[in-house]
Amino acid sequence: MSDENPDENLDKNTLSNENSDTEEKIIVDEVKVATKANSNSKIHGPSIVYGGTITAVIVLIFSFGGEFTQPVEKEIIEEPIIKEDRNEQLTLDTFFANASPALGNPNAPLVLIEFGDYQCHFCNVYFQDTEHKIIKNYVDTGKVKILFKDFTIIGPDSVSASHIAHCAGEQGKFWEYHNILYNNWNGENNGWASKQNLLKFANEIDLDMEKLIECDNENRYRTTIDSSNNDARVLGLTGTPAFYVISDNDIQRLFGAQKYETFEEVFESMLKN
Repeated sequence: MSDENPDENLDKNTLSNENSDTEEKIIVDEVKVATKANSNSKIHGPSIVYGGTITAVIVLIFSFGGEFTQPVEKEIIEEPIIKEDRNEQLTLDTFFANASPALGNPNAPLVLIEFGDYQCHFCNVYFQDTEHKIIKNYVDTGKVKILFKDFTIIGPDSVSASHIAHCAGEQGKFWEYHNILYNNWNGENNGWASKQNLLKFANEIDLDMEKLIECDNENRYRTTIDSSNNDARVLGLTGTPAFYVISDNDIQRLFGAQKYETFEEVFESMLKN
């Protein structure tokens, strides 16, 4: 698989938060975040909102003539972090640069971009409960292609995991390594994503270990990871996972480990427009 450029039909002009032609529609919901006790998993502090109730942005629609006309109330689970002031302009490169190789049809009408952290509890919830259904029903059918972007907010092991995933991409196995990471997820900052374990996972999918270790030792993708983290901050993201669905004339954002039906609703609405 290879990295994909955004569709040529998308407007290349800078998208500014002050652009008067852009409507922003924000749906706010009061939600409760419940934590599950798990003796084998440690949830990092930023993953949980104590006190039970938070105000969460569910869907933010940047509308370029199109409109998501029937938003519904959605459960959300999000990892808040300190929000930073941002003065940088928003461009299409903010979405498409510093990303993984694309998974799916290069000419798919929709692009799903995930900002995630391999140690993130709720990223793993999304992977286990939702991503496989999206791949089966939308990626394998040529309707959606997926890009993954790093937002490594939990700890050093998050960066290590992301870096080796990019190195695996040099051997055409980014997504295979991406999958094995989440299939071995076991908490946050507890050592499951140590360098030793990361190399063991790589060996399990028959990567050329000499080339992989050379790539990792040279930190070839550290700038890519840092730049992706900055893209997330430019977008104003406050946690993981966060998703953008992009078509020729519309961009929609979803927060948290949303159910499959939420993605399905957004996909179907955008495919009709």
